[in-house]
Amino acid sequence: MSRFEALFEDEDDIFSGSPQSKYWDIAKQVSEDLYQYDFDEIITKIAVMEKMLMQQHHEDDLNRIVESYALMNQEEIELHKKSLYMEYAGRLIYKLSD
Repeated sequence: MSRFEALFEDEDDIFSGSPQSKYWDIAKQVSEDLYQYDFDEIITKIAVMEKMLMQQHHEDDLNRIVESYALMNQEEIELHKKSLYMEYAGRLIYKLSD
């Protein structure tokens, strides 16, 4: 985000703001049980990915590998993070409508 984009961001507009800020806006509105369930699903996904990486790399090297990859691919990672925030926000909204 450039230095000036935040000046034009309307926090009350549902369609503006960063995907991260919108996720947290939504997360604040859901029940604690729903949020805990969703968070547990995210942790499960991380655990699966770590176990998959450990099949190819030693456990002690995981943090170094992840940090190195994140540094070398910052732009892609930031775009993917935005996508994930939107995905998880959508999941929370969907679960609210059930």
